[in-house]
Amino acid sequence: MGGRLARVFRTFNVESRARREISKEKPTPAPRHPTSRLGELADHPEIQEEIYRKDDRLLTLLKDVYVESRDPPVRVKDGGGEHLPCKQEEKRLTKLGHLGDLDVKKVPKGKISIVEALTLLNNHKLHPQIWTAEKIAVEYSLELKEVNSLLEFFIPFTVQEFPKETKKAIKPT
Repeated sequence: MGGRLARVFRTFNVESRARREISKEKPTPAPRHPTSRLGELADHPEIQEEIYRKDDRLLTLLKDVYVESRDPPVRVKDGGGEHLPCKQEEKRLTKLGHLGDLDVKKVPKGKISIVEALTLLNNHKLHPQIWTAEKIAVEYSLELKEVNSLLEFFIPFTVQEFPKETKKAIKPT
C-alpha cells in the first residue's frame, strides 16, 4: 500500500513540473580567463612560426654541453666458501619462571626477561636490605645505573583486599 501511495505523489502533475523546469532561464557560465583560449593562437601564423622555429644560438650552446658519467666499480660478493665470523652476543641462562617451556631460556648479557624483571622488582620491594641495586646488577649481569633507574621508575602493583564490613559501609546514594 505504501508503494502505491508513493507512486501517486511521484507522478502527480509530472508534465507541468517538467515544462516549468525546462522553461526556466539557464544560468550563463562564468567568463573564461584569456589564457585559456588556445584557439586564438592558431589564428596568428607569426606565433605558430615562432613556436616551431629553431634557435641556432641555443642549439650551439646545447652541442657544447658534454655530460660524462662513471659508475662506481662493482664489487662482486663471493657467495660460497667461508663466512666471516660475526660478533656474537654473550648470552646467559635465565632464572626460569613457572611457565616451563614457554619461558625464555637464554637472554643476552645486559638484558633481562619480563619474568626476571618482575621477580627482581618484587624481591627488592619485599626485602630491600637483601636485594640491593648492587646485588641485582651482579646477579642479572646488568649495569648499576640501569638497575637504579629500573628500581626508581618501575614499581610492581600491590593487591589489596578490603574486608567485607567496608563493602557494607559504602552505600550508593
